[in-house]
Amino acid sequence: MKKSSINIDVHMDADRVPEQITWSATDSTADSLLKAKALMLSFWDGAEKTALRIDLWTKDMMVDEMADFFYQTFMTMAETYHRATHDHELVNDIKEFAKDFYNKFREHQLKENKA
Repeated sequence: MKKSSINIDVHMDADRVPEQITWSATDSTADSLLKAKALMLSFWDGAEKTALRIDLWTKDMMVDEMADFFYQTFMTMAETYHRATHDHELVNDIKEFAKDFYNKFREHQLKENKA
């Protein structure tokens, strides 16, 4: 059996706010650590029937970047759910929600920029 590892390092300031997130993976072709401004990691605990999560973002993550990150994460979740279930109707619902979320975010940004 082949084993793969993903290593995540979080550098924090004195208040334990993430300043830098770096990661590496054994199957990656990257020669050095990769940087990220945010991460969402979920594990499914089958015994407890609950999701365990780690959600982190660095202090330099901008609000528009967070909206992009969420939109892309929702779309990826839809594709993952499709591969697992082949339920086209629910997949389309997730994608429509993602589009609606992102459009509402952009509307809010336009209103704030005009104010």
